Amino acid sequence: MEVRELRHFRVEEDIQPVSAFRSNAAKLIGRVQASKRALVLTQRGRSAAVVLDASEYDRLIEELELLRDIHRSNSQIAAGKSITESRARKALLSKPKR
Repeated sequence: MEVRELRHFRVEEDIQPVSAFRSNAAKLIGRVQASKRALVLTQRGRSAAVVLDASEYDRLIEELELLRDIHRSNSQIAAGKSITESRARKALLSKPKR
């Protein structure tokens, strides 16, 4: 998996009120897709939602799942629930093929 750095956040461009999004949705979505930066929508001066390019969203979800797997693995190792590489290999190779 490719690791990418987060795009530089630009306050003046990347935070917009919901009313501005309503009137300029296509333009703002186009900017999000081109820049790969998130757009934070505000309501009554507070953050309300985030608009993110679909491919960036997928990338973030994949990265989150990988980090969860790593955390789970580290927890299992710390709890003594790990096995050696040779034992894992032997178990995998001894399974009947379908």
